[in-house]
Amino acid sequence: MSTKKNKFSIKDQLYMEIALKLANSRQGLTGSNPSVGCVIVKNDKIISIGQTSYNGRPHAEFNAIKNCTDDINGSKMYVTLEPCCHHGFTPPCTNLIINSKISEVIYSVADIDRRVRNKSFKILKSSNIKVKKGLLEDKINNFYLSYFFNRRNKTPFVTGKIAVSKNNLIYSKLNKKITNIHSDKFTHLLRYKNDALMVSYKTLNKDNSKLNCRIKDFRNYSPKRVILDNRLKTKINNYIIKTADKDNTIIFYNQADKSKISNFKKRKIKLIKSKINKQGRFDIKVILKKLYKFDCRNLLIEGGDSLTNHLLKNKIFNKFYLYKSPKNIPKVIEYLKFNSLDVLKKNYKNKLNLNLSLGKDKITLYKN
Repeated sequence: MSTKKNKFSIKDQLYMEIALKLANSRQGLTGSNPSVGCVIVKNDKIISIGQTSYNGRPHAEFNAIKNCTDDINGSKMYVTLEPCCHHGFTPPCTNLIINSKISEVIYSVADIDRRVRNKSFKILKSSNIKVKKGLLEDKINNFYLSYFFNRRNKTPFVTGKIAVSKNNLIYSKLNKKITNIHSDKFTHLLRYKNDALMVSYKTLNKDNSKLNCRIKDFRNYSPKRVILDNRLKTKINNYIIKTADKDNTIIFYNQADKSKISNFKKRKIKLIKSKINKQGRFDIKVILKKLYKFDCRNLLIEGGDSLTNHLLKNKIFNKFYLYKSPKNIPKVIEYLKFNSLDVLKKNYKNKLNLNLSLGKDKITLYKN
């Protein structure tokens, strides 16, 4: 693979693919910092690897250099994103690279951060380090879509999902389970990849969902729970309320009596008062800006039909997963229908049928 300036070997591509896998495994777990993967090679042998630490620090380059037990002098570094060159909570990675006497750095894409963009290239070159960029550029640009979106818009990258039966129901009191175990695992993977999960109080009261990641070994990396509840009607005995603390649960509300507010605060829930419009809805863009200030960079929304329809109409989702089950659900007693398919198809014209091993369930990814 090559760019106008640089040519890369098959081995170069292989090492960068490994770096990308390292970055991908930490996506959604690095706080406000991007997830980066790093591989250090000497004499065609990998001598160290690193990835961005949980919550974003230390950086991947620091970890790779620190983890190296071989002689690092004269080695080559592969990194998915341009190394940082500014002083923040940690020293610049460029300084560490220079002091380690690494002879060549290959990174895939330039950082969108103005403190870094293309500056690290010049700093490393001025220290007689060979620098190349553009390896697996298209693939890794796609990986950093959410990070670039965050930086440009100061708002989270929003993913939506909804599960629908063959006869277009999203809920039935007699049969709450729509999709199979394979689709459930995909949902829990999405929860793992996002640092916050939003639902309405109506969905929460119906399902009493745990809103956590239940994949083995990943359970400690469940997303923050975000609830939209205008008048604080969330049931106090819900699992989410019982397991809440000030760091893992946020409720956006507009008005409620003092006793309710006090009751929720006693349970260590972060309550944020937010304005509503004439239709009685929260201004979701305002809420997204507030979540960004709480270091939310990737937000998953598991809404019912009403919330999902509103967000689809306003093109809030960056991407949306539609789960389709092959089974019909009885329309008896209490049920809810999915009425937003036409809006989804109109506003999100790019779609991809995911080729996953999901039994008979099907998942379609929509993008705007």
